Amino acid sequence: MPKRVLQGVVVSDKQDKTVVVKVERRFTHPLFKKTVRRTKNYHAHDENNQFKVGDIVWIEESRPLSKLKSWIVLEEATKG
Repeated sequence: MPKRVLQGVVVSDKQDKTVVVKVERRFTHPLFKKTVRRTKNYHAHDENNQFKVGDIVWIEESRPLSKLKSWIVLEEATKG
């Protein structure tokens, strides 16, 4: 089974080797037919502490690394 890859924005880098990434998904509401935005925060592993708040990054699903961490930061997404 392929690993999920998501794109999001780093919202916290205070922890050592961990960043919190906010991922936004959009979908059409089944009854009201209006586009709805939902966000979720993921804790992701950042081995070298290279990503800072505001960076747009790709994260990939992995084995559980800690109680909250089961994602790894792949790379910074290009801006623009």
